This record gives sequence, structure tokens and C-alpha cells, in this order.
Amino acid sequence: MTLTSELLLRQDPSEDDLVLATAQGDQRAFAQLYDMTSSRVLGLVRRILVDPAQSEEVAQEVFLSAWQEAAQFDPAKGRAVSWLLVRARRRAIDRVRSAQASRVRDMTVGIRDLDDVRDDVAETAAVHIEHARVSRAMKGLTAAQRQALELTYFGGLSHSEAAGEAGVPLGTMKTRTRDALIALRKLLGPDVVARG
Repeated sequence: MTLTSELLLRQDPSEDDLVLATAQGDQRAFAQLYDMTSSRVLGLVRRILVDPAQSEEVAQEVFLSAWQEAAQFDPAKGRAVSWLLVRARRRAIDRVRSAQASRVRDMTVGIRDLDDVRDDVAETAAVHIEHARVSRAMKGLTAAQRQALELTYFGGLSHSEAAGEAGVPLGTMKTRTRDALIALRKLLGPDVVARG
């Protein structure tokens, strides 16, 4: 019996102890770690992916990688549950990005395969005119509103990431974004902002 197995039998082990024992190949420690943390891991993944089947699949991948890479866990750098949740969040976000890239690829192929004849000159001119309208309207916003839209809509950041980038509270970032969209709607007309 290994020292970690004896430790697990004697006392209530922490998640850190369980990951360290898992790194030594202790299957019982891994099973106990799974029992202690699986609901939190699945809950986080489900909030990101929404789809229950995909969430379960990603959670399973997280625990498989935790089993295979438990030796990489360093208790000096943080708690085991945080280590697992970071892995879960990354895998879930990777799954979302992969799905989005697949949709974009499908759309690109579908558009390329369209036989419709388009007037590229007219389409390009319309895009330039629309871009100029939006650029002028953006100048009518406050600096804070412009920043909110640039970070969230054009920069692709979530509201919480944009708030961190701007150094403001999350509620402030959401308010600025909402106010900016309302102002743009007034400047451009309701149809333009609703489509974007």
C-alpha cells in the first residue's frame, strides 16, 4: 500500500491530496476526486455550452485529462478544484470556438458554391456607405460608449472581459453598452442596429 493510499484511508483527504495521489496512479483517489468535484465541473461546463450532451462529453474529457496529467498539478500554484475548473472552462470554450469555426467554414463553402450572380461592385459600394454611416454615428457617442462597443461588439470580448479591460465594474460596462446601442439606434435608425 502506498503512502498516499494510507493517508486516504486514515482521514478525509482534500482535493489537493486526491490529485497528488492520482498522479501516482491511485484509482481510488481519482474516483473520490471525481465524486467530490464532478458536479461543479459539469455545472461550469453546462453554463458555457448549455447543451447537456455536449456538457457531459466535455466534463468527461476534463476528467480524462486530469487522470492523464495529474502530475502537472502543483499545490503551490493553487487548489486542485481551481485546477480542474480552469481546465473545464478552457475545454468548454474550445468546444464553443470549434463549433463556431465549423459553422463559419460551412457558411463559407455554401456561399462559395452559390451559383447566383452577384453584383460585387454594388455590394461593395453598399458596404462602404454603411460603414461610413456607422463611423459617423460612432463619433456621436461618448468616449465611454464608443469604448464599450469597441470592446464588446468589435473586439469580441464578453461584458466581464470588457469591464476588466476598461477597468470598470461589470454593471457599468453593461450600462455603457446598452446606452451606446440606444444612442446608435437614434442616430442610424432602428433597422440598422436591430440587424447588427
